[in-house]
Amino acid sequence: MSRVMAIDYGKKRVGVAVTDPLQLIATRLDTVDTERIWLFLDDYFKKETVELVLVGYPVQPNGQPSEALRYINPFLQKFQQRYPMEVRQVDERFTSRMAFQSMIDAGLRKMQRQDKGTVDGVSATILLQSFLEQKKYI
Repeated sequence: MSRVMAIDYGKKRVGVAVTDPLQLIATRLDTVDTERIWLFLDDYFKKETVELVLVGYPVQPNGQPSEALRYINPFLQKFQQRYPMEVRQVDERFTSRMAFQSMIDAGLRKMQRQDKGTVDGVSATILLQSFLEQKKYI
């Protein structure tokens, strides 16, 4: 089998998480500076087979699209032109808040929790783990 990847794309950083080849476990892969994401993805896709990419799609609490779509949509277009694989947009509401709480529950110190890169990576992992949980019941 091949992996599933989740991307939490942001203006400054991109959180990336992947599954194992059996698609059982979601793991934080890395947090990459946004300007380096294409080099990172090119390198990763040369080494690993990925069948599906989930991209966090920002929605406001009231269900309306977020202003962040101004930079997410161009990323999605370029991604789909560059890589011939399935891409799904996933509602990412509250993932940052959930990531922060997960880090508290895991016992990370305040300084570690303030690292936005860690939050972005954990957010991508939460997106992916949620997908895996839903997949169990389909």
